[in-house]
Amino acid sequence: MPQSPATGPDPGGSPPAPPAGGTLILPGPLAQALWAHAEREAPRECVGALGGVVHSGPDGTPVWQADALYPLGNVAAHPDRTYLADPGHLVRALKAMAVQGQVLVGLYHSHPAGPDRPSDTDVLLASYPVPYLIAALPGRTLSAHLLPGGQEVPIAADPARS
Repeated sequence: MPQSPATGPDPGGSPPAPPAGGTLILPGPLAQALWAHAEREAPRECVGALGGVVHSGPDGTPVWQADALYPLGNVAAHPDRTYLADPGHLVRALKAMAVQGQVLVGLYHSHPAGPDRPSDTDVLLASYPVPYLIAALPGRTLSAHLLPGGQEVPIAADPARS
């Protein structure tokens, strides 16, 4: 199993490279739940996982379809400026996804006072080849990035489920 965002990258190597391009589909109710989690935890950073399915888009790039949101505990020593997902919460979320026929399609955390761009710590903690969403409370902006490279991933709403 790859290292989790709770423990950081595998010291023996780098996380697998995420596929180039792609889109994350985040239905409105899940986006609302993500924002509610971020606001509840402020001024601490929140952290969570998205479960769903991955398929190929018309151009062959991945489409990460989020179907469920799994808030995780932040066990960082300084949760006001970084996140560290509770490993037990992450394992339970991954097991719940498997039961539902889902896979990990994204990880999210908030920047209560910062921008919606990955910090150096965010890049260092990236361990999964999925989009990493950042909810920046100032300006209420949400972005997704493939890390460690930092390529921005477009976020689309699912009109059928918004």
